[in-house]
Amino acid sequence: MKITVKPLDDVDKDIIDTLKQKLNSIFGCPVCIAPSHDVIDKAYDSNRKQYLASSLLKTINESGHIQNERVLAVVNVDLYTPGLNYIFGEAHIDSGTAIISLCRLRQEYYDLPPDEDLFISRSIKEAVHEIGHTFGLGHCSDLRCVMHFSNSLSDTDWKSTAFCSQCRPKLLR
Repeated sequence: MKITVKPLDDVDKDIIDTLKQKLNSIFGCPVCIAPSHDVIDKAYDSNRKQYLASSLLKTINESGHIQNERVLAVVNVDLYTPGLNYIFGEAHIDSGTAIISLCRLRQEYYDLPPDEDLFISRSIKEAVHEIGHTFGLGHCSDLRCVMHFSNSLSDTDWKSTAFCSQCRPKLLR
């Protein structure tokens, strides 16, 4: 098993390195960083002023990856999926690919002072959550489990980076 972190636009190297380190620690498998790809423009919806996550995931899938590899794309842009105003991330279980957006995880997005520690914590939780989906895990009812659905940032802030006692065994199957 291997996880590849793939920046899709101009994502700060420090956050990518932090995600690499934390994902390695949490999942216990090699994590590598792919070269940055600037392929986000074709997913832009000018009416919404957001990017369609499924379109970006399709682009990742078309670029191919090896068997037993999970791919986590990371973007700075605002993502959406039909039926929701925005999303922090999305995953395709069958293809082993996922994407997270750092955009709404930053305090500055809400005109608040920057908080780097909070931003990093949120980024890790969303990355672990979406990678968890690529391992076949669904959403969890345990509010503290990393697999709990985040409807808002307060949900993300409340949950931990860990899998609960119900989800952890499923991850290991």
